[in-house]
Amino acid sequence: MGDEALRREEVVPFLAGRPGSAEELEPLSGGAWSSAWAYRVGGEELVIRFGPEASWYEADRMAMAFASADLPVPEVREVGTTPAGRAYAISVRHYGTFLEDTPVELAAAVAPALTRLLVALYRVPSSPELPVAWHQTGESPGTWREYLRAGLVDDPKAVVHGWSSALASDKELSTLSSAVSERIHALVDACPERRDLIHGDLLHGNVLVSPVTHRIEAVLSWKCSVRGDFLFDAAWCSFWSSFHPGIAAADPLSGLLGALRNEHSALVDAAARHHCYELHIGYTHLGWNIWTGNVEALAGTARRLAEVLERGPLTLPAAGGRS
Repeated sequence: MGDEALRREEVVPFLAGRPGSAEELEPLSGGAWSSAWAYRVGGEELVIRFGPEASWYEADRMAMAFASADLPVPEVREVGTTPAGRAYAISVRHYGTFLEDTPVELAAAVAPALTRLLVALYRVPSSPELPVAWHQTGESPGTWREYLRAGLVDDPKAVVHGWSSALASDKELSTLSSAVSERIHALVDACPERRDLIHGDLLHGNVLVSPVTHRIEAVLSWKCSVRGDFLFDAAWCSFWSSFHPGIAAADPLSGLLGALRNEHSALVDAAARHHCYELHIGYTHLGWNIWTGNVEALAGTARRLAEVLERGPLTLPAAGGRS
């Protein structure tokens, strides 16, 4: 799958060849694709990550342009490739606990910061001319709806591919995935051609929250980021909320809709859009879990996806109707 974790004996010589004296080397957890290490140079705290694609780290550097008080993006100092061919990035270290580890008893305290984060993403300047794959080069979907439809296709040119045969060979997964795909295709025309900034993976070790002030301290890993409909990030949180009780209790979708309740044009068909994105997230993660060989996660994702499919669109009081 991702880059194999580096050993200390491999990291130390690389840092030793760089300016300054690296001290207090500490392995960090959280990345599915990267091996990350914290260290000090003089009085400054830094993080170095090693992974398979320099372009992913370039996305992090480009995302610095979006940084604000409610959308803190760590400063990326350097992106490059090691002599061994691994991509690396050096950035300023931030502290906090992972957003998905928020306990239920602190959900009410964290919820306002999560709402402000989603609103900050929504407020990043946008225009119809922006590409959906804003930080990528080469061939990419031309529209947001094309991006959504492309996620249902097992593309041999994609990094994650080869999963469709396993879906087809399992009767239950085949029935579920076919029904979900049909529902998404029925809903996708309700999804507007917006170009809001979408992080695309707000959980899974990518958002740090202060355990004291409950503020968002850092938004990491922008490789999945695209330009599309802002409701996608809210759907990401709500789809995975059944696995993270603190996120469920924080209810970020309600917070976001409440904050934007007077922006009626942005909320037209919000329930259908949100439902489409939840289904899309679940469907693509069937493929992801098959590709990674994670049988337990595959079963959990399938259960959650079946629940969302059966439940249908949520009732969203703040959402606008079709104009």
